[in-house]
Amino acid sequence: MAHTVRRSVIIAPGAFKHSLSAPAAAAAIERGLRRSGLHRRYDCHCMPIADGGNGTLEAFLSGDAGLQRLEVPVHDPFMRPIHSAIAVPGTAGDGPIVIEMALASGLELLRANELNPRKATTYGTGELMRAALDHWRGGEMIVGMGGSATVDGGAGCLQALGVRFYDREGHELPPGLAGGDLHRVHRVDAGGLDPRWKEVSLVIATDVDNPALGPSGAAAVFGPQKGADRVQVIFLEASLRHFFSVLADQLGVDVRTTPGSGAAGALSGGLMALFGERARIQSGIDLLLDASNFEERLAQCALVITGEGRMDEQTIHGKGPIGVARRAAAHGVRTVALVGGLDADDALLHEAGVWAAMPIVTGPMSLDEAIERAEVLVERAATRLGYLLQTMRRRASRV
Repeated sequence: MAHTVRRSVIIAPGAFKHSLSAPAAAAAIERGLRRSGLHRRYDCHCMPIADGGNGTLEAFLSGDAGLQRLEVPVHDPFMRPIHSAIAVPGTAGDGPIVIEMALASGLELLRANELNPRKATTYGTGELMRAALDHWRGGEMIVGMGGSATVDGGAGCLQALGVRFYDREGHELPPGLAGGDLHRVHRVDAGGLDPRWKEVSLVIATDVDNPALGPSGAAAVFGPQKGADRVQVIFLEASLRHFFSVLADQLGVDVRTTPGSGAAGALSGGLMALFGERARIQSGIDLLLDASNFEERLAQCALVITGEGRMDEQTIHGKGPIGVARRAAAHGVRTVALVGGLDADDALLHEAGVWAAMPIVTGPMSLDEAIERAEVLVERAATRLGYLLQTMRRRASRV
């Protein structure tokens, strides 16, 4: 008698911002599906996702890349000591190293009344990279961009790697350069870099294509999200323009208009200027899906369930759920998105591979209430989806 392979449902949500991590969202969806009884017909596989921003490290650790967590002491955006982590290959592995910049230089490390991109630095991200170098075995080093509190052009990060910056009088600028310090940079000295960096291939994982400068650049677009008012945005734009002009003149790499160089407060641009051809930008969600063998998982997949806190026009331009939906659609697998808020054109979502988008909120409520109840709302939405899928299956079998 031939063995029948059960088909599966892949549960691949991103984080619901300020409420649920991607693993917590996946667990809530799985519980909801089990309550509906869907698990009796389909195997449910959780695969939390991230696109380079918050949750990237956990997503890679939960995948099939054979990585393990390594705790690292670093400094937060205001140079306060904290504990963070990176993902490194297992004992016998030679795979990638994964760094999530938000775990050292991210918005979620600060209180709402602390946001100040003029004073926030990426120095801690450089410390994560420096620690990663000691565990590097020849694979790629992935730096996830997103969720940053900074607009420092990566200056702080480069300092932690060993780059020295000097002012016009020849004085070395202290560690922890922030957005408000960039106008002081007059000379760059990269002679103190660890020689091992010359062998490292750096992958910048990001879901944005904004350049470092200009009306769609790091200061103009992302500065307000990090606490900058109109005057501060103008100041930060001028500071970044000066800083990247100095880097272009002295390092010979001009990234001022390079797509993606504006990611994470232009940290992406700073790393590209330093690493040159050894740095490349790649979609964060594509990196994760490749590392998680997503294509193979789709072979016996009946449905993919993704989700995020708010699905809007930004989602369509490279965010994690759309990356999942497009891959699934290419294999003829439908994707349903469970979302906290929905503000995207339905036709565009459908073209991007989303079969249906279902808001989890069941009635009028404040954002604070929705955030507080997110876990329950997601689970209940998954239960309703499970019942609906079983009803559709029964009806289809009668045709």
